[in-house]
Amino acid sequence: MHSDPIADLLTRIRNGAQAKMDTVSVPHSKIKIEILKILEAEGYIKGHEISTETKFPTINIHLRYDQKRQSMIKKIRRVSKPGLRVYSGSKSMKPLLIGLATRIVSTSHGLMTDREARKRNIGGEVLCEVY
Repeated sequence: MHSDPIADLLTRIRNGAQAKMDTVSVPHSKIKIEILKILEAEGYIKGHEISTETKFPTINIHLRYDQKRQSMIKKIRRVSKPGLRVYSGSKSMKPLLIGLATRIVSTSHGLMTDREARKRNIGGEVLCEVY
């Protein structure tokens, strides 16, 4: 049992990208699906699929690489942790790396990127940063 399933998801993606794996598997949950949808829309992963071959469903994540077989994810890190939650208002959420990086924010309107949260003028819990 993992105390932080989001950190486990990010670690598995990071380790799979460093090992140049095509796919990585993680246990299924709704929040992981939402995070993966954002990563796919931003172009960091190819896609994902839910596998129900076993008793417990898993998510197979298809990682994305460039022509030189370098991962599209240079760095992925958890910001808000169970022991130290990090919240940010829409005004204090400045673009990361001049807008080249993406933050995934949990808001009252669901999960979204920091760009979308600033556009809608809502803040929330900063889950992770990806670039």
